[in-house]
Amino acid sequence: AKPRPRGPASLVVIAVLAVGYTLWAAQTVILPIMLAAFFSMVGNPIIRLLRKLYLPRFIAALLVIVIGLASTIALAVQLVGPAAAWFQQAPAQMRQISREVRDLTKPVQQANQAAENFARAAGGETGRQVQVVRTQLDDPYRALVRAPKLAASFLAVVLLTFFFMVYGENLQRHAIALLPSRAQQRFTTGIMLEIEREVSRYVLTISLINTAVGMIYAGILYALGIPIQEALLWGTVVALLNFAPYVGPLIGVMLMLLMGFVTFGATGEGVLPAALYLLLHTIEGQVVTPIILGRRMAISPLMLILALMLFGWLWGMIGLLLAVPLLVCIKMILSRLEGMQRWARLLE
Repeated sequence: AKPRPRGPASLVVIAVLAVGYTLWAAQTVILPIMLAAFFSMVGNPIIRLLRKLYLPRFIAALLVIVIGLASTIALAVQLVGPAAAWFQQAPAQMRQISREVRDLTKPVQQANQAAENFARAAGGETGRQVQVVRTQLDDPYRALVRAPKLAASFLAVVLLTFFFMVYGENLQRHAIALLPSRAQQRFTTGIMLEIEREVSRYVLTISLINTAVGMIYAGILYALGIPIQEALLWGTVVALLNFAPYVGPLIGVMLMLLMGFVTFGATGEGVLPAALYLLLHTIEGQVVTPIILGRRMAISPLMLILALMLFGWLWGMIGLLLAVPLLVCIKMILSRLEGMQRWARLLE
């Protein structure tokens, strides 16, 4: 058989740019589907366990959805108050901290100002600097317009997650039946089942590890004297940020440093929450996760950073959440396709 002619590189570049633009432009449609697929992967191992207890798939999926929603709503109710209180008091505390820092650095600032004035006088500049005053108009109706959209997106994610859990297997089976030969159908079925099980187990394991990290950090903050609800707030933030390797912990260290300064002041005690968070993340990332997952799901740090940059640019915080599971899926698919194993090794 004659080899298929390859298209020019320019067409490949144009196709990649077109796909990237489509992923960005259609994110209001794509993101609910991606989030639902992610949550269904978290729930599928639990559903398989419930199926062994002779529960119908419909009932098992409904039970997982109800428990997940109830837990999320209960946690959100507990965290709304501390979050609002902290954001109200944070500006005043930061102004106090900035005044303390400014007093410490006042001699350096005076020396810099004297040197700048001397340089201006030597250059013959006596004019004053022009100050630009910017005004910002707050639109009171923006929140009212966005609220229904957020509610609709939330409802769409919940419904899609439920339908993925219940009807995902049938949809996958019917899609595979479209392949022309039995051999291709069996090969594709084996790959899809193995990938679904492995990725579901991976996503569930990562979710449990991150939840444990958040709970442990909340306990550490409570031991430092922070109220339990506020400790739960920062533990939840840490758990969510831990889904984005490297970028999430970096943001977390800065947030915990800010939280420590606001809570304890610009002292050595204010650095303690950030230092303990960094220690906890180091133990989790270098010891716990490699032992539990092993090298089978290992991804190159460079590829992780590139994926986080790409999906974060495309889809924001949701892209950071989905970047690692998507990269793991791509690696597993490439490793099982004939002739694509080298590309899979490139991701390791």
